[in-house]
Amino acid sequence: MKFEDLKKLHQKKYRMDLGHFLVEGEHLIAELERAAINNPALRHAELYVTHERGRHTSPFPTHVINARHMAQITETRSPQGIVAVVPMFEAMPVDTGERAVCLFEIQDPGNLGTILRSLAWFGNFRCLLTSDSVDPYNSKVIRASMGAIFHVPFETEVAAADLSARYSNIAWLHTEGRSIREASFKQSDCLLFGNEARGIPTETLENLGALAYTIKGTKKIESLNLASAVNICAYELSGST
Repeated sequence: MKFEDLKKLHQKKYRMDLGHFLVEGEHLIAELERAAINNPALRHAELYVTHERGRHTSPFPTHVINARHMAQITETRSPQGIVAVVPMFEAMPVDTGERAVCLFEIQDPGNLGTILRSLAWFGNFRCLLTSDSVDPYNSKVIRASMGAIFHVPFETEVAAADLSARYSNIAWLHTEGRSIREASFKQSDCLLFGNEARGIPTETLENLGALAYTIKGTKKIESLNLASAVNICAYELSGST
C-alpha cells in the first residue's frame, strides 16, 4: 500500500475502500501478533517503525520511516513510533456453545471497545453489530478494546430481524424485567442491547420474541452504562457455560 493511502485510513470511507485499518502502540501490536497465530488473515499485516525506535523483531514485514512520516499516520499525542497496517478480517466460525451479544445501533466507540475487552476476558462470546453502529475499526474502539478486537469474533451490518433465525433464546434488559439471576436467563444464547439514547424499537423486540430481564439495583439512578450492563450479563452467563 502507498504511504499516501496510509494517511487516509483514519477515515471510515477509505478504510472500507482499501480494506485495511491502523493499529498504534506496542501493546496493541503485541496482541495483534499473538492473535495472528490462530487467524491467518491477520498474518498479512505490515509494520511501520521509526529510525529512533530501533530494531523491532516481528513476524510481519517491517518498514522503517522517519518521525515526521510517523506523525502523519498516527493519532495519539505521544506516538510510540510503531504502527501496523492490518487487513480487515471476517469473523471466525461459530464455536459450539458460543453466545452472542448484539449491539443495536450503538454509537460510543469507548463502549464498544470496553465491551469487546469484557467479552474477550470471559470468552465464548460473539459480538454482532447492526447497521448504523459505530465502526469497530475506529481507532478509539481499538484502543479501548486493548487488543480484544483481535480475539473476539464480530460481525457488522447484522439485521436485528434475522436474529430469531440464528438464536432461540434472545434476552434484553428492562427495569421491569425478570432478574438475570433467574434460571431462564442462563438459557439465553443472544443478548440484545440498544442504542445508548434510544434503546431498541418495541416492534423489533416483539418480532423477535425477546424476553426482558433486569439487573437488580437501588434505582437511585435511571440506568447503567451500556458497557457496564453488558459486563454484568456476560459475567452472569459465563458461569453457566
